[in-house]
Amino acid sequence: MIETHPVTATYLKRGLANGGTLVLIDPRWTPLAPFADVWLQPRMGTDVALLNGMARIAIKEGWIDEDFISRRVSGGLESLEALKLAVEPYDQAEVTRLTGVPADKLFLATRLYATASTSIIATGMGMSQQAVGTNNVFALINLMLATGQVGREGAGISPPRGQNNVQGATDVGASPIFYPGYIPASDEANRARIAALWGYPVSELPGARGLTAVEIIKAAGDGKVHALYVMGENPLHTDPNLNHVEHAIHMLDFMVVQDIFMTPTALKADVVLPSSSFAEKDGTFTNSDRRVLRVRKAVEMPGQARNDSWIIQEIARRMNRPIGPYGSSAPYPSASSIWDEIAVAAPIVEGISYKRLEARGIQWPCPTADHPGQRTLFLERFNTPDGLAKIIPVAYASGVEETNDEYPLMLNTGRILYQFHSSTMSLRSVPLTTFASQSYILMHTDDALRYDLADGAKVRVLSRRGELTTTLKIDDGVIPGETFMPFHYPDALVNRLTRDELDPSSRIAPLKLSAVRVEPVV
Repeated sequence: MIETHPVTATYLKRGLANGGTLVLIDPRWTPLAPFADVWLQPRMGTDVALLNGMARIAIKEGWIDEDFISRRVSGGLESLEALKLAVEPYDQAEVTRLTGVPADKLFLATRLYATASTSIIATGMGMSQQAVGTNNVFALINLMLATGQVGREGAGISPPRGQNNVQGATDVGASPIFYPGYIPASDEANRARIAALWGYPVSELPGARGLTAVEIIKAAGDGKVHALYVMGENPLHTDPNLNHVEHAIHMLDFMVVQDIFMTPTALKADVVLPSSSFAEKDGTFTNSDRRVLRVRKAVEMPGQARNDSWIIQEIARRMNRPIGPYGSSAPYPSASSIWDEIAVAAPIVEGISYKRLEARGIQWPCPTADHPGQRTLFLERFNTPDGLAKIIPVAYASGVEETNDEYPLMLNTGRILYQFHSSTMSLRSVPLTTFASQSYILMHTDDALRYDLADGAKVRVLSRRGELTTTLKIDDGVIPGETFMPFHYPDALVNRLTRDELDPSSRIAPLKLSAVRVEPVV
């Protein structure tokens, strides 16, 4: 978290300084490890086995909350019995065999989490960016529900969002599943409501799930999508299996990219629309804690750059489908007028206005103009039809790509502190590049000796999909048989190596678990 969410990590460290306890689960050493009371270092892809083992310990030791389960979980204690049966095979010896985590550490971690007055789970992208990512999350939720560590202040699960305002974008409907406010596309009454608000026939608004970003690229490669409009995204760097992404973009008839820099993706576009950065426009951001905050324009846009909302409205107007407040053809006069419509479209923010945001940020749900905003979710009910949570037992199944003599190592990818995402912005910062200017791959000493590789040597990394050249760093913070590469650097595009098959439920690609070979450059 110190590397991937440094601001959030400051709050975590402050809590530890005030007497909090930290259980860290991570397959490699990070700067957060020294702060942990116990660090579990499981083999990659064994999360379900680890979490089922923790649930089994909690049940055997009586560290469960039967009252909470009876009141707040669908099926009550019968659901707990189903979980007991599902986790019974995951005794401490079996979990150690599967994960490599010592039994005493597993027991300690479970005790610290389950018996604390309140515990919160914060997860990174490594939990979901797997072929079995959905089951990983189910296993986490099962542990949380069994121990009653949710539904009260200071407890629950909190996955910090990966980029600035991802939370806000999905809140207002930038999703293939939901309309604004996380109302499913299949909700016919809401679809009719939104159609009336936007001034469109209800038949023109989709009533079924759409495609995720990765699915869109796959469909383009299959000739099913013919045009792309890319806003603030760089799929030729960040999407999995880049060889396929390049093929997909080549197959397109037309591509528009709207961005503030000429990214590798923008260089392939038929039309580039120069847009505005966060400091060049008014609007709102929503933090990972659901807090809506005002953003105020600080500097003017350079050259021909234009505000994103202006660009979208102009395109709509020139397509003879103008968009404006509440379905009118007049342009939105201000950012606040756009927010006013969002507050009608998304009931979760109905009580939030620019006037209120001038004073302070407000957390949704905020249903009325006098509501203070809700700090903690699920205090009385969960977001299900009956208001009850669900325990969904899951079994361990390895989501890693099979290794063999040709590809004997497992590759993990991720972020580091001094660069961000595709580094379009961070590589332009001299102070940041002073600390982290080039790509590398981390490898354990045992593997370096086995393959006769020297620290600092140039190496070639190959997978079943592609290859790249980078620098070797010997680092015993990774487990033997596993490696790690940051994905930021354009001269060593890690996603040439990664897999693009999808989790069947979440439709997320397994960016974290690819089989590779590392060899010297000769």
